[in-house]
Amino acid sequence: MRLLSITESELNKLLTFELEDGHLIEAVHYRGDTLCVSTQVGCHVRCAFCASGKNGLFRNLSYEEIVSQYSIANGIFPVKRIAMAGIGEPLANWGEVKKSFEFFKSKGLKVSFYTTGFPLKKLSELLRLPHNGVSISLHSLNNDLRKELMPFCGNVGHLVDFLKSELPSLTRKKRRRISLAYLLLRGVNDSEEDLKKLGILALELGVGITLLYYNRVGNFEPVSPEAYERAFLFLRSMGVRVTLSTRFRRDRLGGCGTLTVGGSSDIYMEEVKV
Repeated sequence: MRLLSITESELNKLLTFELEDGHLIEAVHYRGDTLCVSTQVGCHVRCAFCASGKNGLFRNLSYEEIVSQYSIANGIFPVKRIAMAGIGEPLANWGEVKKSFEFFKSKGLKVSFYTTGFPLKKLSELLRLPHNGVSISLHSLNNDLRKELMPFCGNVGHLVDFLKSELPSLTRKKRRRISLAYLLLRGVNDSEEDLKKLGILALELGVGITLLYYNRVGNFEPVSPEAYERAFLFLRSMGVRVTLSTRFRRDRLGGCGTLTVGGSSDIYMEEVKV
């Protein structure tokens, strides 16, 4: 594995790595101390709003390939935090990801995760790790719509039922480190009714909401800045803890949903099972 290139914007530094088999992956250094790492080459979930899974899943990354992203980057930039939020679904490569997490923690790093939540058994393990945050990609509480947005994710009803049964066993401190990630798409999932259902669920679960702003990747339209602020204020008025997309996440270079994979793959047309 070697560092192929570093591309910089005013906010982010995009690192492209070439693996021994010729595949390419990307990681992002942002906020001056955080490295967003990839866990797979491609992604089976194939979210319609994300470039990373456009061509499906190539393969899982090994433990060595995951931690090497940090080892190489840390020789160039300061790294104090790791976000398992790059290319891939961390839970679908859980064995290697968990080993990588243990390595990162042994180095004194703070580690956070982004996941669609499946397989649920692995999510249960993740929630109990000494992580520094888990954001669960929700994006809709309507299963049919969620399947359109995230074709090979699991059933949202199963996910919600799991969270309702699982989260009460966690400490309040643990629950405060969990959030529901929700990407606002104009005319798709941004109605007041959608937001109200989302807010009620977050309050019931005792978790926050990460309200994401859409980077134009697929065929959707982002909400206006005014509508984005209204959604934030609406959820806040319900008493929900809400975090907005940072300027780093909204950057066209290395922002949410913008990471890609070189080449093409045989699309992995199979949903990860519960």
